[in-house]
Amino acid sequence: MQSVMTSGPSLEADSISIFRSILPGLESSKHKGQAGKIAVVGGCREYTGAPYFSAISALKIGADLSHVFCTKDAAPVIKSYSPELIVHPILEESYSIRDEDKSSISAKVIAEVEKWMERFDCLVVGPGLGRDPFLLDCVSNIMKHARECNVPMVIDGDGLYLVTNCLDLVSGYPLAVLTPNLNEYKRLVQKVLNSEVNDENGTDQLLSLAKGVAVFLSWARQCADKGEVSMNPTILGCVAGSALLRKAASMAFDNKKRSTLTGDIIECLGRSLQEICPV
Repeated sequence: MQSVMTSGPSLEADSISIFRSILPGLESSKHKGQAGKIAVVGGCREYTGAPYFSAISALKIGADLSHVFCTKDAAPVIKSYSPELIVHPILEESYSIRDEDKSSISAKVIAEVEKWMERFDCLVVGPGLGRDPFLLDCVSNIMKHARECNVPMVIDGDGLYLVTNCLDLVSGYPLAVLTPNLNEYKRLVQKVLNSEVNDENGTDQLLSLAKGVAVFLSWARQCADKGEVSMNPTILGCVAGSALLRKAASMAFDNKKRSTLTGDIIECLGRSLQEICPV
């Protein structure tokens, strides 16, 4: 923390530079889909806001297509938030199905996802997912299929709960990005390193954990494929996403102060993007 605090402006400048290095240009020769096709896996009857926020944020910063794979209960609500999203009501929770039907339903879920997987540049797993056992089991299979297809994954929310209890889903997969809050991070450290978070040794713990945000990850991989960047595209995507979020959150707070909500930050994404990279 001391090194970060003493070199904050430099780090901020570096993050903005990285952001600019992977941002695709606005060119008339490009067609729909080249700026990113993102899918969010999450959303159940209790939680519909988080998957919507994730999916609409992708569109707000320039992705061309944003999908949501959610439960049937959540789909009408998420659709009502925005007609811009492509919503797939294919997931099921335990309460709505019989035990003898679980195997066939799980197979149908995977078959439906397989139709789309090769089209996605990145998968966001976990927003509003909930912790229903059958639902989590289906999502585990989706993540395994994503790995087989070499699709990058950003794991958030209840996706982190799933990963913490099944580390093999991401272990050894360099295209998986975990975005834990403090408590989620503590649980990961306890599970993976079998220890408590130690502020004095925090950097080493983080590196050890790493060894054992979606649109930018897509853009960074495109740049890497073209040979335009030499750094790890997963890291570039994370840095760029963090840089934009910090700016948008700061801008929203300037306007709304303590009343700032997630929607306020989302509304500042476009303006933040413009200030960092003027068109």
